[in-house]
This record gives sequence, structure tokens and C-alpha cells, in this order.
Amino acid sequence: MIGRHKFKRHKYGAKPTEVDGIKFGSKLEAKYYSELKLRQRAGEVIGFLMQVPLRLSGGIIYRMDFLVFFEDGSCKGVEVKGFETATWKLKKRMVDELYPWLTLEIVK
Repeated sequence: MIGRHKFKRHKYGAKPTEVDGIKFGSKLEAKYYSELKLRQRAGEVIGFLMQVPLRLSGGIIYRMDFLVFFEDGSCKGVEVKGFETATWKLKKRMVDELYPWLTLEIVK
């Protein structure tokens, strides 16, 4: 049909989901976004950024899912993953090496 797009199935089975007009790559990522909004309303989180780019070696740009800022002044990077791939583990090592001040957490 003209004007209709078929969506390719995600190779890891993730289901794209929309919340607040924002398209997320998976239901898990959308759920974490909703949890962050609740934590923000409760005052634990003062704010967060989504899809934050970091420059890695070799011209690689890594985009973490969330950068979360807490009421106590701390921040952490969050990557929402169904499971960890070898590529992800390599990128995490690069982030840890290049950005030692940034704690990168995986949410499964």
C-alpha cells in the first residue's frame, strides 16, 4: 500500500513504544522513562537527559539512553538493555576509560 510502512522486526525482539509523544526503542526503555518521571515528581531526581552522545576512540559516538541528575548533586549514565552484547561490553569499557567521572549503569 502506498503511504504505509512495514516496520522491520528488531533483531533482539524489542518492541518500539511511544510515551508522552516520545518514541522509544523498547518497552523497557519507555518504562524506565516513566519511572524517572515519577522519581522526578517525588524529588529524588532533579532532571534527566535522553540519548546523550559521548565521543569514543576511533570517531565512535556512543549514545547513552539517559543521563540522570539526582537531588544530592550526583549524576549517572543509564543504559537500558534486555541483555549485554559483546559490542556493548566493549563500548562500556571505552566509556569507563575515557569518562572515569561518569558511572554507567545497566538497567535490565
